[in-house]
Amino acid sequence: MIIGVGIDVAEIDRFDDALRRTPGMADRLFVPRELTLPSGERRGIASLAARFAAKEALAKALGAPGGLRWTDAEVLTESSGQPRLSVRGTVAARAAELGVRAWHVSLSHDAGVASAVVIAEG
Repeated sequence: MIIGVGIDVAEIDRFDDALRRTPGMADRLFVPRELTLPSGERRGIASLAARFAAKEALAKALGAPGGLRWTDAEVLTESSGQPRLSVRGTVAARAAELGVRAWHVSLSHDAGVASAVVIAEG
C-alpha cells in the first residue's frame, strides 16, 4: 500500500549558488558519503541538487512534518547505479509512525533542473 508520494525539483544553478554563499550548508544537508562518488571524487552539483530534491520529496511523502533532520535521510547509489534511500533518527521515527516498510526513489537532472520522486510504501 502506498502511504505517501513526494516530488520536488531544484534549479541546479540556484542550488550551486546557495552552497557557495553558505559555508557549511553541504555538511548540514548531506552525510559525507553523499558528497563523494565511489571513486572518491567530489560529486557534481547536478547530482547533489537531485539528492537535495530527494530529501525534500521524502519529507513530502511523510506529510512534511517539522523536526526532520536532513542528515537522517541518505541517498545511496547501488552498484547498478540505482538510487536507494537509507533513513535513521527523526526520519525513521516518522516513517515507523506511518507504517513505512519500503522506499522507492527516482532522480533525474536535465536542462538546469534536478528532480526526484519518492514513494513511501507500507
